[in-house]
Amino acid sequence: MPLNQTNQGMFFEEFEVGQRITSPGRTITEADVVTFAGVSGDSNSIHTDAEYAKDSAFGQRVAHGLLGISIVSGLAVRTGIMEGTVLAFREIKNWKFNLPVYIGDTIHVIMEVKEKKAMPRLGGGSILLSLDVRNQDDQTVMKGIWTVLVKSQAGEA
Repeated sequence: MPLNQTNQGMFFEEFEVGQRITSPGRTITEADVVTFAGVSGDSNSIHTDAEYAKDSAFGQRVAHGLLGISIVSGLAVRTGIMEGTVLAFREIKNWKFNLPVYIGDTIHVIMEVKEKKAMPRLGGGSILLSLDVRNQDDQTVMKGIWTVLVKSQAGEA
């Protein structure tokens, strides 16, 4: 018997331009980096070789940039705003990696609704979110714009 999944997230109509949502934090672990290297095939020494990384510009291993984006996606979901209401992740624009993310850093994301556009034919609308990813020292480590498609409340039975 299928589970009865209820929508816990926000519907398109509930998002407001200027609204800010802050995620919980997440510490980047050795296991994250090793697993991502295995899954992605990116075993670049700056991520996987502590001795090599000691002599790099960073002085230690750094997490993969794409690992960071992946974790940010999970942090966005953990806010609950898209649980059961997101239709699709549509676009990443103007993404910048400002500072390295190291093993042991704790990051969180501050999302701000910049724009919303109804798309009735899809049963919802497009939400443009500005993301500011910060570390434990409140420094911006990455930032950019994401577009997500979110269900409309009117589209629900």
